Amino acid sequence: MQIKINDVLRAYIEPLTESEYQALERSLLTEGCRDALVLWEDVLVDGHNRYQICQEHGIPFKVTENTSFKTMEDVKLWMIDNNLGRRSISDYQRGVLALRKKEIMTARALELAAEAAAEDAKIAPPEGEDAPAKKPAAMPLASREDIARAARLSTATIGQIEKIQKTAAPELVEAVRTGTISINAAANVASLSPEQQLAAVAGGKKELQKAAKEVRELRAASRPQKEPKEGRPASTVDYGDVPSDVAELRAENIALREKNAALLEEITALQRRISELVSA
Repeated sequence: MQIKINDVLRAYIEPLTESEYQALERSLLTEGCRDALVLWEDVLVDGHNRYQICQEHGIPFKVTENTSFKTMEDVKLWMIDNNLGRRSISDYQRGVLALRKKEIMTARALELAAEAAAEDAKIAPPEGEDAPAKKPAAMPLASREDIARAARLSTATIGQIEKIQKTAAPELVEAVRTGTISINAAANVASLSPEQQLAAVAGGKKELQKAAKEVRELRAASRPQKEPKEGRPASTVDYGDVPSDVAELRAENIALREKNAALLEEITALQRRISELVSA
């Protein structure tokens, strides 16, 4: 069988880092290709790196065809779920995959709702009879909680990954993808201008951490102080000489508490929107 490579599918999952690719290559050379490559008809779906390495070194491999796929979206959803089930991928990769799953499922829900509305418009029930039951729409990942559950991450981390995807320079995305900077720190650096982001990335890990710290401190300074309750002194936040990672976790904890109320409102609004689409 002539295996075909679809460039969209090959690029759909985050690529391996150089060290990960080399580790896979060593494993295949030592143990052979134990897992079969997955095909959609003759198109390769899972195993692009293994296929490339096996071709380069003449390593035998097996293939299996998944006959359940009907559309490209089916293939993408399977690829997402398959990779979310792997332990080796990073938290950032998990978040990106879960957000992609949300996009596909939301689009499907809207499409099914539109089809149901069109059918209702065509077929009116006889006078005095009730309308037939509507076909339920596919439920999307409606809220950050749903997305976080699919990715096994916190809702705050999902929000940070969304911000990175929207505002981070490609160089900053690569830095967080390869583990040079944490998701939390990258989300802070993504608040800076593209030029400032590039300068921080060029300075390496220490410069990125410094830039993230400066953003956090600027936000803390601009945040209005809460009025102390009667009979209680005003609380102050002074981390003294504690390690920077401890201070970062404390600052993140404060920020997460403040975001909680806003996130609950967002979830309620999204769930209301889904109910409207299903019952439309």
